Amino acid sequence: MSEQAMQAVMPAGLGEADLAREEAIAQRRIKQRRALVVFLRVAILVVGLGGWELAARIGWIDPFFFSQPTLIVQQIYDWCVEGTSQGPLWTQVLVTLEETVLGFLIGGVAGVICGIVLGRNKLLSDVFSLYIQIANSIPRVVLGSIFVIAFGLGMASKVALAVVMVFFVVFANAFQGVREADRYMIANAQILGASRRQVTMSVVIPSALSWILASLHVSFGFALVGAVVGEFLGSKQGIGLLISTAQGAFNASGVFAAMIVLAVVALGADWLLTSLEKRLLKWRPAAFSNE
Repeated sequence: MSEQAMQAVMPAGLGEADLAREEAIAQRRIKQRRALVVFLRVAILVVGLGGWELAARIGWIDPFFFSQPTLIVQQIYDWCVEGTSQGPLWTQVLVTLEETVLGFLIGGVAGVICGIVLGRNKLLSDVFSLYIQIANSIPRVVLGSIFVIAFGLGMASKVALAVVMVFFVVFANAFQGVREADRYMIANAQILGASRRQVTMSVVIPSALSWILASLHVSFGFALVGAVVGEFLGSKQGIGLLISTAQGAFNASGVFAAMIVLAVVALGADWLLTSLEKRLLKWRPAAFSNE
């Protein structure tokens, strides 16, 4: 909590020494709460993995079907040292990441542009709304088979599925963000002589930016799902192929190991997107914290 915020919530009449003492107490409580959160997270992880390992060792669950943490760690180690049946593990990760990033960028940019254009143009919105609803009602994963037939087993089919997975999420948020823009600010800008383009660039888009960035956190995960599902349906490399190969060999440890690799990639991307959001939204007031 900043010094200004502390002064805002402190009762009137407190001296500098009292303010410093209260701020020190508040900072200590924040650190204690953060330490508690970290402890509980680690405890839940240890209890969960420990219980899983124990249940597998004493026979409560069958490791053949559900594997166990030590076997999963061993599988990841083997992949890192010896490589996979399709080549080095890092090659598979990079292939999937490239497909994901391309699909995320293309689908995100297209979704933002279409959302802003249709959000600002009532006629286009009314014309295309029916077609967007029809397209959105089709299960996107089903399109993976069509893309594999149309574009082959290469990267294009995976990128196409990732684009479709991302587009509708970003489009819906961008469209709603534009519609939720402050009408008074728009009216004031128009009164001051701003053109339609200036209103869109200076008022509407900054207002919708929070909606758009919020959708990016979710849509990257959808892009990753699209890339992996496309690889699962048919590919020459990638993490999805690792999962398919492990499934075909009844290797539960391989399936879980690939899932962990995907989780690490997704968490890294989410951290980058969070950092980008903080940079782009520096103007936004910090939310009040109860810490």
